[in-house]
Amino acid sequence: MAQRVKPLSGFPEFLPGGRVVEQRVLDVLRATFELHGFAGIQTRAVEPVEQLSRKGEITKEVYVVRRLHAAGSDADELGLHFDLTVPFARYVLENTGHLEFPFRRYQMQPAWRGERPQEGRYREFWQADIDIVGRDTLALHHDTEVVLVMLEALGRLHTELGVPPALMRANNRKLAQGFYTALGVADPLAAIQAVDKLDKVGQDGVRAMLSGQGLSDGQTGKILSLASISAPDASFVGDVLALGVRSDLMDEGLDELAQLVTKVGTRFPGGIVADLKIARGLDYYTGSVFEVELVGMAGIGTVSAGGRYDSLASDGRSTYPGVGISFGVTRTLAPLLSKDALRASRPVPSAVLVAVDDEATRDAADDVAQALRARGVACEVSPNAPAYGKQIRFAERRGIPFVWFGGKQGQVKDIRSGDQVDADAAKWLPPQEDARPRVLGA
Repeated sequence: MAQRVKPLSGFPEFLPGGRVVEQRVLDVLRATFELHGFAGIQTRAVEPVEQLSRKGEITKEVYVVRRLHAAGSDADELGLHFDLTVPFARYVLENTGHLEFPFRRYQMQPAWRGERPQEGRYREFWQADIDIVGRDTLALHHDTEVVLVMLEALGRLHTELGVPPALMRANNRKLAQGFYTALGVADPLAAIQAVDKLDKVGQDGVRAMLSGQGLSDGQTGKILSLASISAPDASFVGDVLALGVRSDLMDEGLDELAQLVTKVGTRFPGGIVADLKIARGLDYYTGSVFEVELVGMAGIGTVSAGGRYDSLASDGRSTYPGVGISFGVTRTLAPLLSKDALRASRPVPSAVLVAVDDEATRDAADDVAQALRARGVACEVSPNAPAYGKQIRFAERRGIPFVWFGGKQGQVKDIRSGDQVDADAAKWLPPQEDARPRVLGA
């Protein structure tokens, strides 16, 4: 009996055209990261569950990995990583003797979260991260650096591929923690994680969560007032001070955030705002935190995020502070592809279909293809030898723009325009715009 295949929710699989777009996005990200001296690495898919469950409000979303017949101590020991920062911290500790600090790395690979699938949120997804990690200390200017690199990469995705423009929102954990502590909040992290849900549950929902933590109406009101402050420049500092709450830690966070927004705003005018409701729920952030959304695509939420972490990794002798930012490749592309806001000019790499006169001359067609490929022209040979008209229609269905007829000294036809010219397989090249699939906007 034939079995009907049922899709598995939350695990997107793009068609070839979508994969073309995804690969081009990864190419742009990789090129930008390497331009700034970041080295590429890849880490294993699994980490100890104990390590994964220490990193904030993510435990319930970790996929546990076990052998089919595992029992006893073998069960529930490993989980799929839910981001690339936790495995990177472990990687640094395992390889510290082989790394030069500050260590700059980029990483592009899948991660997994067991959450309810919806647009922009998936159970398996690609991320692209950059991080800079120091030994014992890490200069504050690296916070600004990773933001500038990511904004440059997202700017290239916009200008080269048509991805909507990006807007970064930034805050600082020191600011929030210092403010909450000065207010007398017993558990600042719990309050930060409540504020992190502001966009999801609204002020009333956050107010209820804070009240459940034992906070008074006055404390809750101050926290919500702080979260409402936003500015495209350092003017937010005065708004915070006007709330009448002060502490040394808060002042340090204010200064760091003001420097970040000012420096980034100078390089990318209009590309960043200070937004004091940005919290980031993961518990390893200790300083700058940032989130990026695409202008006009608010429905898919945050597409890039990160921050400073001063104590994520330590081997007992040294601490390895770092700062990083992640771009959600799948989170961004899946909605854009589904809306046809991005698409490939063709779903296959082939620029040329080499026609076959008949099976007796297939070797000659293969020789043409070999000559074209030797010069970097992606091509394929017709799988069979029907009339030329059928081979041209096959090329049309595949999205291949050119068909080659005859031997190495033959003719090439642009099947879109109908133009056909004499061509030498040792010299002919397709127009630059047809050499490889391109990404097109809506």
